[in-house]
Amino acid sequence: MHCRIDHEPLDTHALRHAMIDRRAGGFVVFEGWVRDYNEGREVVALHYEVHDRLAVKEGERVLTEALARYDILDAVCHHRSGDLALTDIAVWVGVTSRHRAAAFDACRYIIDEIKARLPIWKKEFYRDGDSGWVNCVGCAQGHAHAHHAHAPREGQSRG
Repeated sequence: MHCRIDHEPLDTHALRHAMIDRRAGGFVVFEGWVRDYNEGREVVALHYEVHDRLAVKEGERVLTEALARYDILDAVCHHRSGDLALTDIAVWVGVTSRHRAAAFDACRYIIDEIKARLPIWKKEFYRDGDSGWVNCVGCAQGHAHAHHAHAPREGQSRG
């Protein structure tokens, strides 16, 4: 079990190979890819800012919770930081279990919690030359941004 923040592209073959377990009858993986469209806008690239130490610490908590909640053997999560191009893998979650149902359930739990809880901020770059931070709880709620460097979206205050 481990959570990691990666500054380079993910080697999915190596990640999968590291999870091979003779006890496992099921292996479920989720890959989150950079797509070309979001909320009505054409996306050309992304940038992730990550508080590495806190993200890993909270990610480990999520994995520990999944191990306690579901009948799984192992769980791993890798999330990218920095600049990503279209089709790059932004997040990779792998789960092994003796039976498939637990692996599917745990994988869904992990990715949902990772997206909700880790201090990771995503900036989208659009075809029209504009850019903007998305899915930022602090931006959406108008809180002060002392914990990260970006400005709130247009029309939102700093709090």
